[in-house]
Amino acid sequence: MGLGDLVLAQVLCVVGSSWVGVAAKLGRAHVVFWIVAMLLFYLPLAVVVIYLNRLMPLEGGLYQWAKAGFGEMAGFLTAWNLWVYAVVCVGAIIFVIPTDIYYMLGPPAAWLPASKPATLAITGAVMAAITLVAIRGLNLGKWLHNTGSVMILLAYAILLALPVWALWRGSLHHFEAIPWQWPKLDLFSLAVFGQMSVGGLSGFEYVAIMAGECRSAARTVGQSVIISAPIISLMFILGTSVVLAFIGGQPINVVGPIPQTMRAAMGTPIPQTMRAAMGTTGAAGLAAPFAIFLLIARAIASSSLIFTGLTRLPMTAGWDNLVPRWFSQLHPRWRTPQNSILFVAALVMGLILMSMMGVREQEASQSLLVASDVHYAITYAALFLIPLVGTRVLRGRLPVWLKIAAAAGLATSLISMFIAVYPIVDVVSRGAYATKICSLVVVSNMIGILIYRWGSTRSAARQ
Repeated sequence: MGLGDLVLAQVLCVVGSSWVGVAAKLGRAHVVFWIVAMLLFYLPLAVVVIYLNRLMPLEGGLYQWAKAGFGEMAGFLTAWNLWVYAVVCVGAIIFVIPTDIYYMLGPPAAWLPASKPATLAITGAVMAAITLVAIRGLNLGKWLHNTGSVMILLAYAILLALPVWALWRGSLHHFEAIPWQWPKLDLFSLAVFGQMSVGGLSGFEYVAIMAGECRSAARTVGQSVIISAPIISLMFILGTSVVLAFIGGQPINVVGPIPQTMRAAMGTPIPQTMRAAMGTTGAAGLAAPFAIFLLIARAIASSSLIFTGLTRLPMTAGWDNLVPRWFSQLHPRWRTPQNSILFVAALVMGLILMSMMGVREQEASQSLLVASDVHYAITYAALFLIPLVGTRVLRGRLPVWLKIAAAAGLATSLISMFIAVYPIVDVVSRGAYATKICSLVVVSNMIGILIYRWGSTRSAARQ
Protein backbone atom coordinates (compact mmCIF):
# COMPACT_ATOMS: atom_id res chain seq x y z
CA MET A 1 0.00 0.00 0.00
CA GLY A 2 1.23 3.49 -0.88
CA LEU A 3 0.60 6.88 0.77
CA GLY A 4 -2.74 7.42 -1.00
CA ASP A 5 -3.95 3.98 0.07
CA LEU A 6 -2.88 4.68 3.66
CA VAL A 7 -4.64 8.07 3.84
CA LEU A 8 -7.88 6.50 2.63
CA ALA A 9 -7.36 3.58 5.03
CA GLN A 10 -6.96 6.02 7.95
CA VAL A 11 -10.25 7.74 7.08
CA LEU A 12 -12.00 4.40 6.62
CA CYS A 13 -10.64 2.97 9.87
CA VAL A 14 -11.33 6.00 12.09
CA VAL A 15 -14.51 7.59 10.73
CA GLY A 16 -17.69 5.68 11.49
CA SER A 17 -21.36 6.56 11.24
CA SER A 18 -22.33 5.76 14.83
CA TRP A 19 -20.02 8.18 16.67
CA VAL A 20 -21.82 11.34 15.54
CA GLY A 21 -24.98 9.87 17.08
CA VAL A 22 -23.16 9.05 20.32
CA ALA A 23 -21.74 12.61 20.49
CA ALA A 24 -25.13 14.14 19.62
CA LYS A 25 -26.48 12.80 22.92
CA LEU A 26 -24.49 15.64 24.54
CA GLY A 27 -26.52 18.25 22.66
CA ARG A 28 -24.86 21.59 21.86
CA ALA A 29 -22.00 20.72 24.22
CA HIS A 30 -20.63 18.14 21.79
CA VAL A 31 -18.05 20.54 20.32
CA VAL A 32 -16.41 21.04 23.72
CA PHE A 33 -16.17 17.28 24.18
CA TRP A 34 -14.80 16.72 20.66
CA ILE A 35 -12.12 19.37 21.22
CA VAL A 36 -11.13 17.98 24.63
CA ALA A 37 -11.04 14.44 23.24
CA MET A 38 -8.83 15.57 20.36
CA LEU A 39 -6.42 17.42 22.65
CA LEU A 40 -6.18 14.69 25.29
CA PHE A 41 -6.38 11.59 23.09
CA TYR A 42 -6.45 12.16 19.32
CA LEU A 43 -3.28 14.28 18.99
CA PRO A 44 -1.29 12.27 21.59
CA LEU A 45 -2.23 9.09 19.73
CA ALA A 46 -1.12 10.56 16.40
CA VAL A 47 2.32 11.70 17.59
CA VAL A 48 3.05 8.50 19.59
CA VAL A 49 2.12 6.32 16.62
CA ILE A 50 4.24 8.42 14.24
CA TYR A 51 7.32 8.23 16.48
CA LEU A 52 7.04 4.54 17.34
CA ASN A 53 6.39 3.59 13.72
CA ARG A 54 9.51 5.51 12.63
CA LEU A 55 11.56 3.61 15.20
CA MET A 56 9.98 0.20 14.48
CA PRO A 57 8.17 -0.05 11.10
CA LEU A 58 7.43 -3.77 11.61
CA GLU A 59 4.63 -6.13 10.60
CA GLY A 60 2.43 -6.52 13.67
CA GLY A 61 2.67 -2.83 14.67
CA LEU A 62 1.70 -2.35 18.30
CA TYR A 63 2.47 -6.00 19.11
CA GLN A 64 6.09 -5.43 18.13
CA TRP A 65 6.27 -2.05 19.91
CA ALA A 66 4.91 -3.42 23.19
CA LYS A 67 7.19 -6.45 22.98
CA ALA A 68 10.22 -4.16 22.55
CA GLY A 69 9.03 -1.86 25.35
CA PHE A 70 7.89 -4.34 28.00
CA GLY A 71 8.90 -7.85 26.99
CA GLU A 72 7.24 -10.79 25.32
CA MET A 73 4.33 -11.41 27.71
CA ALA A 74 3.22 -7.77 27.84
CA GLY A 75 3.57 -7.56 24.08
CA PHE A 76 1.41 -10.64 23.62
CA LEU A 77 -1.32 -9.41 26.00
CA THR A 78 -1.33 -6.00 24.32
CA ALA A 79 -1.78 -7.69 20.95
CA TRP A 80 -4.39 -9.99 22.49
CA ASN A 81 -6.55 -7.06 23.64
CA LEU A 82 -6.12 -5.37 20.26
CA TRP A 83 -7.12 -8.61 18.56
CA VAL A 84 -10.20 -9.08 20.78
CA TYR A 85 -11.15 -5.43 20.14
CA ALA A 86 -10.89 -5.95 16.40
CA VAL A 87 -12.97 -9.14 16.48
CA VAL A 88 -15.72 -7.41 18.46
CA CYS A 89 -15.45 -4.25 16.35
CA VAL A 90 -15.93 -6.16 13.09
CA GLY A 91 -19.02 -7.77 14.60
CA ALA A 92 -20.35 -4.38 15.74
CA ILE A 93 -19.82 -2.77 12.32
CA ILE A 94 -21.50 -5.61 10.45
CA PHE A 95 -24.34 -5.63 12.98
CA VAL A 96 -25.28 -2.07 11.87
CA ILE A 97 -25.96 -3.11 8.28
CA PRO A 98 -29.57 -4.40 8.77
CA THR A 99 -30.51 -1.10 10.48
CA ASP A 100 -28.95 0.88 7.61
CA ILE A 101 -30.89 -1.19 5.08
CA TYR A 102 -34.11 -0.35 6.97
CA TYR A 103 -33.37 3.37 6.72
CA MET A 104 -32.44 3.04 3.05
CA LEU A 105 -35.61 1.17 2.05
CA GLY A 106 -37.97 2.91 4.47
CA PRO A 107 -40.99 1.54 6.42
CA PRO A 108 -41.40 -1.69 4.37
CA ALA A 109 -38.07 -2.89 5.81
CA ALA A 110 -38.81 -1.85 9.42
CA TRP A 111 -38.84 -5.49 10.53
CA LEU A 112 -35.23 -6.15 9.53
CA PRO A 113 -33.27 -4.83 12.57
CA ALA A 114 -35.54 -6.63 15.06
CA SER A 115 -35.47 -9.95 13.18
CA LYS A 116 -32.72 -12.24 14.44
CA PRO A 117 -32.89 -14.65 11.46
CA ALA A 118 -32.71 -11.75 8.97
CA THR A 119 -29.85 -10.14 10.88
CA LEU A 120 -27.89 -13.40 10.95
CA ALA A 121 -28.52 -14.00 7.23
CA ILE A 122 -27.36 -10.52 6.23
CA THR A 123 -24.34 -10.41 8.53
CA GLY A 124 -23.38 -13.96 7.53
CA ALA A 125 -23.39 -13.07 3.83
CA VAL A 126 -21.24 -9.98 4.48
CA MET A 127 -18.82 -11.98 6.62
CA ALA A 128 -18.43 -14.60 3.89
CA ALA A 129 -17.66 -11.91 1.32
CA ILE A 130 -14.96 -10.14 3.36
CA THR A 131 -13.43 -13.51 4.26
CA LEU A 132 -12.98 -14.30 0.58
CA VAL A 133 -11.46 -10.85 -0.02
CA ALA A 134 -9.07 -11.33 2.93
CA ILE A 135 -7.88 -14.67 1.54
CA ARG A 136 -7.33 -13.05 -1.86
CA GLY A 137 -5.03 -10.48 -0.23
CA LEU A 138 -4.43 -6.72 -0.22
CA ASN A 139 -3.90 -6.59 -3.98
CA LEU A 140 -7.68 -6.89 -4.19
CA GLY A 141 -8.61 -5.80 -0.67
CA LYS A 142 -7.02 -2.35 -0.92
CA TRP A 143 -9.38 -1.45 -3.79
CA LEU A 144 -12.38 -2.39 -1.67
CA HIS A 145 -10.94 -0.35 1.23
CA ASN A 146 -10.18 2.67 -0.99
CA THR A 147 -13.67 2.55 -2.49
CA GLY A 148 -15.21 2.38 0.98
CA SER A 149 -13.18 5.39 2.12
CA VAL A 150 -14.31 7.43 -0.88
CA MET A 151 -17.89 6.41 -0.16
CA ILE A 152 -17.79 7.53 3.49
CA LEU A 153 -16.32 10.86 2.36
CA LEU A 154 -19.12 11.24 -0.18
CA ALA A 155 -21.77 10.21 2.39
CA TYR A 156 -20.51 12.84 4.81
CA ALA A 157 -20.47 15.42 1.99
CA ILE A 158 -24.17 14.70 1.39
CA LEU A 159 -24.84 14.84 5.14
CA LEU A 160 -23.09 18.19 5.51
CA ALA A 161 -24.99 19.59 2.52
CA LEU A 162 -28.38 18.86 4.13
CA PRO A 163 -28.52 22.08 6.25
CA VAL A 164 -27.64 24.21 3.20
CA TRP A 165 -30.45 22.58 1.23
CA ALA A 166 -32.89 22.93 4.11
CA LEU A 167 -32.05 26.60 4.70
CA TRP A 168 -32.50 27.32 0.99
CA ARG A 169 -35.92 25.60 1.02
CA GLY A 170 -36.93 27.38 4.19
CA SER A 171 -37.69 24.16 6.09
CA LEU A 172 -34.78 24.79 8.45
CA HIS A 173 -34.55 28.29 9.88
CA HIS A 174 -31.30 28.08 11.79
CA PHE A 175 -28.20 25.91 11.76
CA GLU A 176 -25.18 26.09 14.06
CA ALA A 177 -22.20 24.37 12.48
CA ILE A 178 -20.08 24.93 15.61
CA PRO A 179 -22.48 25.25 18.58
CA TRP A 180 -20.96 26.16 21.92
CA GLN A 181 -22.28 25.23 25.33
CA TRP A 182 -20.46 24.25 28.51
CA PRO A 183 -21.11 20.59 29.22
CA LYS A 184 -22.84 19.09 32.21
CA LEU A 185 -20.28 16.96 34.03
CA ASP A 186 -21.92 13.73 35.19
CA LEU A 187 -21.47 9.99 34.69
CA PHE A 188 -23.51 10.02 31.48
CA SER A 189 -21.38 12.77 29.91
CA LEU A 190 -18.20 11.03 31.02
CA ALA A 191 -19.41 7.74 29.50
CA VAL A 192 -20.14 9.47 26.19
CA PHE A 193 -16.72 11.17 26.31
CA GLY A 194 -15.06 7.79 26.79
CA GLN A 195 -16.78 6.37 23.72
CA MET A 196 -16.02 9.48 21.64
CA SER A 197 -12.31 9.39 22.43
CA VAL A 198 -11.19 5.75 22.59
CA GLY A 199 -14.04 4.64 20.31
CA GLY A 200 -14.59 7.42 17.80
CA LEU A 201 -11.09 8.91 17.56
CA SER A 202 -9.11 5.68 17.57
CA GLY A 203 -7.55 3.66 14.80
CA PHE A 204 -4.42 5.52 13.70
CA GLU A 205 -2.15 2.77 14.99
CA TYR A 206 -4.18 0.04 13.33
CA VAL A 207 -2.77 0.54 9.83
CA ALA A 208 0.74 0.08 11.28
CA ILE A 209 -0.14 -3.59 11.92
CA MET A 210 0.29 -4.08 8.16
CA ALA A 211 3.58 -2.11 8.00
CA GLY A 212 5.28 -5.05 6.29
CA GLU A 213 2.81 -4.67 3.40
CA CYS A 214 3.28 -0.87 3.04
CA ARG A 215 5.77 0.96 0.84
CA SER A 216 8.32 2.95 2.93
CA ALA A 217 6.26 2.31 6.09
CA ALA A 218 8.57 4.34 8.37
CA ARG A 219 7.66 7.45 6.37
CA THR A 220 4.25 6.89 4.78
CA VAL A 221 2.29 5.72 7.87
CA GLY A 222 3.18 8.95 9.71
CA GLN A 223 2.39 11.09 6.66
CA SER A 224 -1.00 9.43 6.32
CA VAL A 225 -1.82 10.38 9.93
CA ILE A 226 -0.86 14.03 9.37
CA ILE A 227 -2.92 14.33 6.18
CA SER A 228 -6.04 12.54 7.44
CA ALA A 229 -6.25 14.04 10.96
CA PRO A 230 -7.79 17.47 10.12
CA ILE A 231 -10.22 15.91 7.64
CA ILE A 232 -11.44 13.42 10.24
CA SER A 233 -11.84 16.16 12.87
CA LEU A 234 -14.11 18.27 10.67
CA MET A 235 -16.18 15.27 9.61
CA PHE A 236 -16.97 14.38 13.23
CA ILE A 237 -17.73 17.89 14.52
CA LEU A 238 -19.83 19.08 11.58
CA GLY A 239 -21.54 15.69 11.23
CA THR A 240 -22.67 15.77 14.86
CA SER A 241 -24.10 19.28 14.38
CA VAL A 242 -26.14 18.11 11.38
CA VAL A 243 -27.57 15.17 13.33
CA LEU A 244 -28.67 17.58 16.06
CA ALA A 245 -30.23 19.95 13.53
CA PHE A 246 -32.61 17.33 12.11
CA ILE A 247 -33.17 14.93 15.01
CA GLY A 248 -33.31 17.67 17.63
CA GLY A 249 -34.25 16.61 21.13
CA GLN A 250 -35.78 13.32 19.97
CA PRO A 251 -34.18 9.94 20.82
CA ILE A 252 -31.16 9.32 18.59
CA ASN A 253 -30.60 5.84 17.18
CA VAL A 254 -26.91 5.22 17.97
CA VAL A 255 -26.91 2.16 15.69
CA GLY A 256 -27.61 4.29 12.60
CA PRO A 257 -27.71 8.04 13.39
CA ILE A 258 -26.72 9.22 9.91
CA PRO A 259 -29.35 7.12 8.10
CA GLN A 260 -31.89 8.34 10.67
CA THR A 261 -30.85 11.93 9.92
CA MET A 262 -31.06 11.37 6.16
CA ARG A 263 -34.59 10.02 6.46
CA ALA A 264 -35.59 12.81 8.83
CA ALA A 265 -34.28 15.35 6.34
CA MET A 266 -36.43 14.00 3.52
CA GLY A 267 -39.51 13.70 5.73
CA THR A 268 -40.03 9.95 5.56
CA PRO A 269 -42.54 8.86 8.24
CA ILE A 270 -40.33 6.73 10.52
CA PRO A 271 -39.97 7.00 14.31
CA GLN A 272 -38.15 9.97 15.84
CA THR A 273 -38.24 12.22 12.78
CA MET A 274 -39.31 15.81 13.26
CA ARG A 275 -38.48 17.92 10.24
CA ALA A 276 -38.74 17.70 6.48
CA ALA A 277 -35.84 19.51 4.90
CA MET A 278 -35.84 17.81 1.52
CA GLY A 279 -38.55 16.75 -0.84
CA THR A 280 -39.54 13.12 -1.14
CA THR A 281 -39.50 12.99 -4.93
CA GLY A 282 -36.94 13.61 -7.67
CA ALA A 283 -33.22 14.03 -7.01
CA ALA A 284 -33.82 15.22 -3.44
CA GLY A 285 -35.85 12.14 -2.65
CA LEU A 286 -33.08 9.88 -3.97
CA ALA A 287 -30.22 11.64 -2.13
CA ALA A 288 -30.92 10.15 1.30
CA PRO A 289 -31.26 6.49 0.18
CA PHE A 290 -28.13 6.92 -1.95
CA ALA A 291 -26.16 8.34 1.00
CA ILE A 292 -27.35 5.47 3.20
CA PHE A 293 -26.23 3.02 0.52
CA LEU A 294 -22.79 4.65 0.67
CA LEU A 295 -22.72 4.08 4.44
CA ILE A 296 -23.56 0.42 3.98
CA ALA A 297 -20.75 0.06 1.45
CA ARG A 298 -18.41 1.84 3.88
CA ALA A 299 -19.39 -0.53 6.68
CA ILE A 300 -18.50 -3.51 4.52
CA ALA A 301 -15.18 -1.98 3.46
CA SER A 302 -14.29 -0.91 7.00
CA SER A 303 -15.02 -4.33 8.44
CA SER A 304 -12.87 -5.81 5.66
CA LEU A 305 -9.93 -3.51 6.53
CA ILE A 306 -10.12 -4.23 10.27
CA PHE A 307 -10.64 -7.94 9.61
CA THR A 308 -7.55 -8.03 7.38
CA GLY A 309 -5.42 -6.39 10.08
CA LEU A 310 -6.65 -8.56 12.94
CA THR A 311 -5.86 -11.78 11.05
CA ARG A 312 -2.18 -10.68 10.93
CA LEU A 313 -1.85 -10.68 14.73
CA PRO A 314 -2.23 -14.48 15.20
CA MET A 315 0.14 -14.90 12.26
CA THR A 316 2.90 -12.81 13.90
CA ALA A 317 2.31 -14.53 17.26
CA GLY A 318 2.69 -17.83 15.44
CA TRP A 319 6.05 -16.70 14.15
CA ASP A 320 7.08 -16.28 17.82
CA ASN A 321 5.68 -19.77 18.63
CA LEU A 322 3.22 -18.28 21.15
CA VAL A 323 0.22 -19.74 19.32
CA PRO A 324 0.17 -22.84 17.10
CA ARG A 325 2.02 -22.49 13.82
CA TRP A 326 -1.31 -23.42 12.21
CA PHE A 327 -2.25 -19.72 12.40
CA SER A 328 0.81 -18.76 10.35
CA GLN A 329 0.19 -21.14 7.45
CA LEU A 330 -0.20 -19.16 4.23
CA HIS A 331 -2.43 -19.75 1.24
CA PRO A 332 -0.34 -21.53 -1.42
CA ARG A 333 -1.18 -18.94 -4.09
CA TRP A 334 -2.17 -15.69 -2.39
CA ARG A 335 0.28 -15.97 0.57
CA THR A 336 -2.30 -14.83 3.13
CA PRO A 337 -2.85 -16.43 6.59
CA GLN A 338 -5.85 -18.49 5.48
CA ASN A 339 -6.26 -20.48 8.71
CA SER A 340 -6.23 -17.34 10.84
CA ILE A 341 -8.75 -15.74 8.48
CA LEU A 342 -11.21 -18.65 8.65
CA PHE A 343 -10.88 -18.95 12.44
CA VAL A 344 -11.58 -15.25 13.01
CA ALA A 345 -14.55 -15.27 10.61
CA ALA A 346 -16.22 -18.07 12.60
CA LEU A 347 -15.46 -16.25 15.85
CA VAL A 348 -17.05 -12.99 14.64
CA MET A 349 -20.27 -14.72 13.65
CA GLY A 350 -20.42 -16.52 16.99
CA LEU A 351 -20.01 -13.21 18.79
CA ILE A 352 -22.81 -11.59 16.79
CA LEU A 353 -25.12 -14.48 17.66
CA MET A 354 -24.32 -14.27 21.39
CA SER A 355 -24.77 -10.48 21.50
CA MET A 356 -28.40 -10.76 20.33
CA MET A 357 -29.54 -13.14 23.03
CA GLY A 358 -32.40 -11.61 25.02
CA VAL A 359 -31.79 -7.92 24.18
CA ARG A 360 -32.95 -5.25 21.73
CA GLU A 361 -30.83 -4.32 18.69
CA GLN A 362 -29.52 -1.00 20.12
CA GLU A 363 -28.46 -2.68 23.36
CA ALA A 364 -26.84 -5.52 21.43
CA SER A 365 -24.94 -3.04 19.27
CA GLN A 366 -23.86 -0.99 22.28
CA SER A 367 -22.73 -4.13 24.12
CA LEU A 368 -20.49 -5.01 21.19
CA LEU A 369 -19.16 -1.46 20.81
CA VAL A 370 -18.47 -0.90 24.51
CA ALA A 371 -16.84 -4.30 25.02
CA SER A 372 -14.53 -3.54 22.11
CA ASP A 373 -13.81 -0.07 23.53
CA VAL A 374 -12.70 -1.54 26.88
CA HIS A 375 -10.25 -3.87 25.17
CA TYR A 376 -9.08 -0.98 23.00
CA ALA A 377 -8.63 1.22 26.10
CA ILE A 378 -6.41 -1.49 27.62
CA THR A 379 -4.43 -1.61 24.38
CA TYR A 380 -4.06 2.17 24.34
CA ALA A 381 -2.99 2.24 27.99
CA ALA A 382 -0.15 -0.09 26.99
CA LEU A 383 0.66 2.04 23.93
CA PHE A 384 0.91 5.26 25.95
CA LEU A 385 2.91 3.52 28.69
CA ILE A 386 5.68 2.61 26.23
CA PRO A 387 7.17 6.17 26.13
CA LEU A 388 6.65 6.52 29.91
CA VAL A 389 7.86 3.25 31.45
CA GLY A 390 9.17 1.19 28.53
CA THR A 391 12.75 0.01 28.31
CA ARG A 392 15.34 2.70 29.03
CA VAL A 393 16.89 2.36 25.59
CA LEU A 394 13.53 3.01 23.92
CA ARG A 395 12.52 5.86 26.25
CA GLY A 396 15.86 7.58 25.71
CA ARG A 397 15.11 7.98 22.01
CA LEU A 398 11.84 9.85 22.60
CA PRO A 399 11.51 13.62 23.35
CA VAL A 400 10.06 14.94 26.63
CA TRP A 401 7.07 16.60 24.95
CA LEU A 402 6.09 13.23 23.48
CA LYS A 403 6.06 11.72 26.97
CA ILE A 404 3.75 14.53 28.17
CA ALA A 405 1.40 13.79 25.28
CA ALA A 406 1.54 10.08 26.15
CA ALA A 407 0.57 10.86 29.77
CA ALA A 408 -2.54 12.73 28.53
CA GLY A 409 -3.48 9.84 26.28
CA LEU A 410 -2.97 7.37 29.12
CA ALA A 411 -5.28 9.32 31.45
CA THR A 412 -8.01 9.47 28.79
CA SER A 413 -7.66 5.74 28.09
CA LEU A 414 -8.05 4.89 31.78
CA ILE A 415 -11.14 7.11 32.10
CA SER A 416 -12.70 5.42 29.09
CA MET A 417 -11.87 1.98 30.48
CA PHE A 418 -13.55 2.46 33.87
CA ILE A 419 -16.61 4.44 32.74
CA ALA A 420 -17.48 2.06 29.89
CA VAL A 421 -19.94 0.01 31.96
CA TYR A 422 -22.30 3.02 32.28
CA PRO A 423 -24.92 2.63 29.48
CA ILE A 424 -25.83 5.57 27.23
CA VAL A 425 -28.88 3.83 25.69
CA ASP A 426 -31.94 2.23 27.29
CA VAL A 427 -31.05 -1.30 28.39
CA VAL A 428 -33.04 -4.20 29.78
CA SER A 429 -30.94 -4.22 32.96
CA ARG A 430 -28.02 -1.94 33.87
CA GLY A 431 -26.58 -4.61 36.13
CA ALA A 432 -26.75 -7.27 33.43
CA TYR A 433 -25.31 -4.81 30.90
CA ALA A 434 -22.30 -4.01 33.11
CA THR A 435 -21.83 -7.66 34.07
CA LYS A 436 -21.80 -8.76 30.44
CA ILE A 437 -19.09 -6.24 29.54
CA CYS A 438 -16.91 -6.87 32.63
CA SER A 439 -17.21 -10.62 32.24
CA LEU A 440 -16.15 -10.50 28.61
CA VAL A 441 -13.07 -8.39 29.42
CA VAL A 442 -11.97 -10.48 32.42
CA VAL A 443 -12.56 -13.84 30.77
CA SER A 444 -10.90 -12.81 27.51
CA ASN A 445 -7.74 -11.63 29.32
CA MET A 446 -7.62 -14.80 31.41
CA ILE A 447 -7.79 -16.76 28.18
CA GLY A 448 -5.01 -14.58 26.77
CA ILE A 449 -2.76 -15.32 29.77
CA LEU A 450 -3.42 -19.05 29.50
CA ILE A 451 -2.66 -19.05 25.77
CA TYR A 452 0.59 -17.16 26.36
CA ARG A 453 1.75 -19.50 29.13
CA TRP A 454 0.86 -22.53 27.04
CA GLY A 455 2.66 -21.09 24.02
CA SER A 456 5.78 -20.04 25.90
CA THR A 457 6.01 -23.47 27.57
CA ARG A 458 5.75 -25.19 24.18
CA SER A 459 8.36 -22.84 22.72
CA ALA A 460 10.78 -23.49 25.58
CA ALA A 461 10.28 -27.25 25.30
CA ARG A 462 11.09 -27.15 21.60
CA GLN A 463 14.27 -25.21 22.22
